[in-house]
Amino acid sequence: MTQKKRVLVIGLDCATPKTLFEDFIEHCPNIRNLMDNGVYGKLRSSDPPITVPAWMIMSTGRNAGELGLYGFRHRKGNSYSDFWVANSQSVKELKIWDIIAKKGLKSIIVGVPPTFPAQPINGNLITGFITPDTLSQFTFPPELKEEILHVVKDYEFDVKFRTDNKEQLLIDLYKLTRKHFEVVKYLIMNKEWDYCQFVIIGLDRFHHAFWKYYDKSHHKYEPGNIFESAMKKFYNFLDNQIGDLLKLLNKNDVVIIASDHGAKAMKGCLCVNMALEQLGLLKFKEKPTAKTRLEDAEIDWKNTYAWGWGGYYARVFLNVKGRESTGIIEPEEYEKWREKLIALLKQITDDKGEPMDTKIYKPEDLYQIVRGDAPDLMVYFDDLNWRSAGTVGYESMYLDENDTGPDDAVHDYYGIFVISSLNRKIGKDLEVKSILDITPTILNILGIEIPEDLKGTIIEF
Repeated sequence: MTQKKRVLVIGLDCATPKTLFEDFIEHCPNIRNLMDNGVYGKLRSSDPPITVPAWMIMSTGRNAGELGLYGFRHRKGNSYSDFWVANSQSVKELKIWDIIAKKGLKSIIVGVPPTFPAQPINGNLITGFITPDTLSQFTFPPELKEEILHVVKDYEFDVKFRTDNKEQLLIDLYKLTRKHFEVVKYLIMNKEWDYCQFVIIGLDRFHHAFWKYYDKSHHKYEPGNIFESAMKKFYNFLDNQIGDLLKLLNKNDVVIIASDHGAKAMKGCLCVNMALEQLGLLKFKEKPTAKTRLEDAEIDWKNTYAWGWGGYYARVFLNVKGRESTGIIEPEEYEKWREKLIALLKQITDDKGEPMDTKIYKPEDLYQIVRGDAPDLMVYFDDLNWRSAGTVGYESMYLDENDTGPDDAVHDYYGIFVISSLNRKIGKDLEVKSILDITPTILNILGIEIPEDLKGTIIEF
């Protein structure tokens, strides 16, 4: 009897074309073999290219505007300080595992953000890195929790990666990642499934913590540093884990490796609110101390036109009369103010006075549908090379370090994909594909009808 075709999606959070396809591929023979047996290339991430919403965009075939997810947290009800954090209940669109469940197909989902709190699926689910701890209900079905804690007694969801104790972080990252692979292997061997998707968040944490030790173009790189080969060893470790996983598959199974976004060296941190203060658009009642959160600062809202949030991109909000509680911009002046702000922010230079290639978008320019609590402007400082800091109280708008702890890397637009059939050789490097292409490609492999309103296209292999 012919074995049915199953799909395994290995999510390597933050994997980049340069690290995987160029620098470390000779240390990743199992991934190299998948490339030789399939198709591969760059995967254009979402806008914004960050973990939340990117994994849900990949898993639904819907962009951030349709999902109403623009990052990890979102402003609540046009408030100056209240916000809500994205979780599984924030995602209203059908995910791959929801669509295939209607045809009776079963899934295994592990660590895909944001799947906490655990929602019912036709199969087995373990939530991802936003899960607070193992005391919470992190599995579906609920009884899977005890089963998992028997397999891995001290199961973890994430590590504290913004730390100067790199030696301990290395230990923690290997432990975390080994546990995640162990659980995936257990589920693959012991549960019925047609579709399995899991995300290794450890690679993202590794990149952010160790990028300057590996990347010779990083302005903080030191030749011969003790962690120079750490990333190469971690990629080799990941490849070995993937190799063990592949041994558990059938010859008709299709394997997809994908990343949600890429990474590159962080040139610096730009304090968006200090920049807005220097532009005369944000006023403080009294000067805050350094690293003060914006919501803890005494802001003179009656004389403030705009403020922003930090992250790998900046979200900027206008203070509009009738929308914000102390708004001062007349609604009919809203577009004029957005255009003015775009012009002013694009004129900001780097700390050496050199021009920045800053990209600024209105949400409606990126998305046909804009749901949820979108910012007024989305700002990619120097085309994402500079991180945005949201805290205030600094003398300068420029920071040499990230304001929330050590971080060497920023996000890049291009992640990776590999699609491999274990029973034939292809070995083809394709042109850039979109993160939106993954959902229709998986549905097509599984023989499921693709919803007409999905924007992605099938990746042929």
